[in-house]
Amino acid sequence: MAAQITFDSVQTGQQLPGLSVPITVSLIVAGAMATNDFSLVHHDKAYAQTAGTPDVFMNILTSNGLVQRFVNDWAGPGARIKGVKIRLGAPNFPGDVMQMSGTVASKEVIGKDRIVEIAVSGKNSLGEHVAASVRLALP
Repeated sequence: MAAQITFDSVQTGQQLPGLSVPITVSLIVAGAMATNDFSLVHHDKAYAQTAGTPDVFMNILTSNGLVQRFVNDWAGPGARIKGVKIRLGAPNFPGDVMQMSGTVASKEVIGKDRIVEIAVSGKNSLGEHVAASVRLALP
């Protein structure tokens, strides 16, 4: 388990440790099924090809989950996600690797909450798959 990050221990501009996520058919299909996304483009290669893509591709909810996992793994168990904004770009296809990176974009105190905003990027061989902003409360 990750050590607990605290509001006072982080600085704006600080880089989070990177994370490599191998993109497999199993990850794509399991993520789609876990999020009740039964669109054929996420688990049927032949159908995805008729739709104009070379293979099945990751759905947005799986990408969102990976973004949250990346930030939570860094922040530790006492952190609470307050909001996520996410934008998809290049698709994640099997056989690729998504390299995730993050930067502490801002810190602010709102009432009793000590909020840190993390800018997250996940890139694969085609470009940026996901860009996100995650706001979390830290102890």
